[in-house]
Amino acid sequence: MKKVVIIGSGNVATSLAHGLSGRCHVAQIYSRRLEHAQSLAAAIGCPSATDDLHALCPGADAYVVAVSDDAIAQVVTAAPDNGALWVHTSGSRGIDLFAGHRSRYGAMWPMQSFSRQIVAPLDDVHFFIEANDAESLDALRRLCELLSCHVTEVDSEQRRLLHVASVFSCNFANHMWTLADELLRDNGLAFDAMKPLIRTTVEKLDRLAPAQSQTGPAVRHDRQVIARHLSMLDGDKCDIYDLVSQSIMNRNPLDDNAQES
Repeated sequence: MKKVVIIGSGNVATSLAHGLSGRCHVAQIYSRRLEHAQSLAAAIGCPSATDDLHALCPGADAYVVAVSDDAIAQVVTAAPDNGALWVHTSGSRGIDLFAGHRSRYGAMWPMQSFSRQIVAPLDDVHFFIEANDAESLDALRRLCELLSCHVTEVDSEQRRLLHVASVFSCNFANHMWTLADELLRDNGLAFDAMKPLIRTTVEKLDRLAPAQSQTGPAVRHDRQVIARHLSMLDGDKCDIYDLVSQSIMNRNPLDDNAQES
């Protein structure tokens, strides 16, 4: 895999462009906004930037479509097939988006939370891949192995399930931190106090399954504490606290000895 074109300039595209730069030749960056393509190209020393899908650099080994899910089909139908490997980076869309438009195609989904402001190394990121034939799958695996040693073949449905799980693990968890931050700031307290607690909770996952490391009033069925907490909350914070507490209790029923004590 010697020559790659990155289609996109957002969070995922930025991280992939930086990761591939120096490991293969990133020949071009495309973005609907030329200044965004030019900015990313300049950041990685890429020689070409464009906002025209009909002006994509010819002769690349792979074209990585790292755009929003809704924009993938538009890219696929607008750009001509050139016989190269075309892949998207979505966790929730199937590879059938390429069917009838490309002869070689697939998906490479990096399960990570990306930000253009913080470009993190990809070495430990898990890439989940799928392709329409064995030759394309082998080429895609070699491309991803330039970035990480964690490359796993899955089908589209498995990738969607992984994406759902990542929403629980990352997006929902971050929203909980957002609610905690709001609660503290509204009462003149700093979120920094939460950071050691969050780090310790995450570090436990190296030794314990998530269910084994669950703590807190709900797992103990401490209904007096839960009721007190609920009385301190309102709006969606109250609803979320109640719903999540009930879910934890449902998964951690009290045994007979605990109920008798």
